[in-house]
Amino acid sequence: MTLTAPVTPPKPVPASRRGSSVRRTWQKASPYAYIAPFFTLFAAFGVFPLLYTAYVSLYRVELQTPGDMEWRGLGNYAALLEDEFFWISLRNTFTIGVLSTVPQLVMALGLAHLLNYRMRGRTFLRTAVLLPYATSVAAATLVFAQLFGRDFGLINYLLGTVGIEPVDWQTGTVASQIAVSAVVVWRWTGYNALIYLAGMQSIPDELYEAAAMDGASRWRQFFHVTLPGLRPTIVFTVIVSTIGATQLFGEPLLLEGKISGGISHQYQTLGLYMYEQGWGFFHLGRAAAIAWVMFLLIVVLVGVNALIAHRRSRKEAGR
Repeated sequence: MTLTAPVTPPKPVPASRRGSSVRRTWQKASPYAYIAPFFTLFAAFGVFPLLYTAYVSLYRVELQTPGDMEWRGLGNYAALLEDEFFWISLRNTFTIGVLSTVPQLVMALGLAHLLNYRMRGRTFLRTAVLLPYATSVAAATLVFAQLFGRDFGLINYLLGTVGIEPVDWQTGTVASQIAVSAVVVWRWTGYNALIYLAGMQSIPDELYEAAAMDGASRWRQFFHVTLPGLRPTIVFTVIVSTIGATQLFGEPLLLEGKISGGISHQYQTLGLYMYEQGWGFFHLGRAAAIAWVMFLLIVVLVGVNALIAHRRSRKEAGR
């Protein structure tokens, strides 16, 4: 006869303890649940298209037959280096970027400096400078195309009043790039001015008061107090403007309505060149290669800007 010990049933877990365990698990997982929608959308519409574009750039793909893919390796990139129109569009992207970015940021800085002072209608003026940014790029470019018309444009009319011959703004290389840059400057100056204004208002008033007590004029206060305090903001606007200039597409497309960027490609940017190769000539593989060249160019330019800003900050910290 064998004796077996009675089996003791497990003690039930109190409901309060179960609730606290679930609550702790949710507290640990909730931050990831809150940011999961952003990363899901970013992976679907950011990372995946980027990686798939890199994959397509290694193949010969035509728009009419996207399913027929022929391996080319780096052949699409090699073809770009041998295409003179690629180098023309790269040069145009750089020159238009300089012509639009430098005046834009200088004017935005001066405008923000004026709006930072107490004046009548300051709120209205701050709102008004943002109106060009809210305007459709198509509407703005079409208006500027009329202003820069050769025969009946307002700009040539004003030049004629001072004895200057009419300028062909859509055929000349420099003239057409100035016309495209004028649209960009008009649209983005107010936007950058408000960013600079926000940066100026974060500078402590005590610095201006101390500079005034030392006898510094407003001009000296601007150079020795405002500009050093705005350095991170200026770096940010330079980087954003550089990215925007590299991706410039709408303004040069709508100025004359041609993807070639003028008769002699005189203002065709990399964005227009990519569109022409992909949807004009149906070479999707080459268009994908151009997209990756633009991406790498942006990475290099942003890295150079960040390196210059870092070296300047280290040099000033060591003084």
